[in-house]
Amino acid sequence: MDTEKTVSSKLDISTLIFDQSEAGKCQDICHQYTFIRRVKGDGNCFYRALAFRHLELLLHNERAIQRFKDTIIQSGRELLAAGFEENSFKDLLNTFVSVLEQSGAEDKEEILVEFFNDPVTSDSIVQYLRLLTSAYLQNHAEFFQNFVEAPSLKAYCLQEVETMAMECDHVEILALTEALDLSLCIVSTEGDGHLTYHIIPEGSRPSLHLLYRTSHYDILYKGPDH
Repeated sequence: MDTEKTVSSKLDISTLIFDQSEAGKCQDICHQYTFIRRVKGDGNCFYRALAFRHLELLLHNERAIQRFKDTIIQSGRELLAAGFEENSFKDLLNTFVSVLEQSGAEDKEEILVEFFNDPVTSDSIVQYLRLLTSAYLQNHAEFFQNFVEAPSLKAYCLQEVETMAMECDHVEILALTEALDLSLCIVSTEGDGHLTYHIIPEGSRPSLHLLYRTSHYDILYKGPDH
């Protein structure tokens, strides 16, 4: 991937290259998916991939964009409930909402690619999602603390979740998808043998698909219009 690009253009799935030992996995992915969009491997790839693909799916659907915009605005309450000062996230939230509004107005994939390749805009969205994830984890500590190995959940959030460039773990994925009421499929190449599919939440029918490979996330597409 071009090192200058944070989110690439949509590429044919045939551009996916695996070692000879994983040729079978590569073949399976190529049979199921048509395109891939690469996301920069800077430790923020999960948050950036999730945000980009979900916003891309909302294009051409004004009502869906409005619903998600309302969800993002209301998510500020989650941060306040967790003890975050409004001044610590207000600008990030406003940037996120502005991207939603402009994407809806333009209704074009290209405008999203531009936003996500603008360092300030793109990182503002990632940082907000990190804070939201942290807030959701802390507000639901009774459940999530069982999955975290740290002196405290708050310490974990401060060091591992809120800090940019820190790779995300399964517990963050659960928290963020719950916070935003999203469902996704993670196609993992980790382990021997076949691909592994993680549907979150279980039993859902996600339209958002991410490829997990060597601690990195890219975006997968099932067809030319999906």
